[in-house]
Amino acid sequence: MLRIKSSALQKIVAQAERDYPYETCGLLLGKSEGSLRTVFGVYETPNANPDRKHDRYEIAPQDYLLAEKKARQFGLDIVGVYHSHPDHPDIPSQFDLERAFEGFSYIILSVSKGKVTSYRSWELQERRFVEEEVITFG
Repeated sequence: MLRIKSSALQKIVAQAERDYPYETCGLLLGKSEGSLRTVFGVYETPNANPDRKHDRYEIAPQDYLLAEKKARQFGLDIVGVYHSHPDHPDIPSQFDLERAFEGFSYIILSVSKGKVTSYRSWELQERRFVEEEVITFG
């Protein structure tokens, strides 16, 4: 299950709409307790994919390290990744699966004509994605 602070989710939605028609991305900062991940903030990263920003995202290693540093300043960890699917459903692609890690939440936002129409969160279990419940708070 994923609990996410309402203000963090609002930032993700705004970023996805701003970056349309390209995929946007970033990292979820929070705490993990067993199968529950709680997100208190997000760390926006530029899409580092040089050639296919319209249907691929990439987080540069240096941005990941900066996000880890920022999370530690607040006593948090990186607990997941978010990205958008411009004009496509909020379900993981094969590309997403090939780059996923167990123990993370993956929020995917579907953006149509510049507006987020839906979002879902997924976790990797035994090399396949399983949808997880999303609860907002605060």
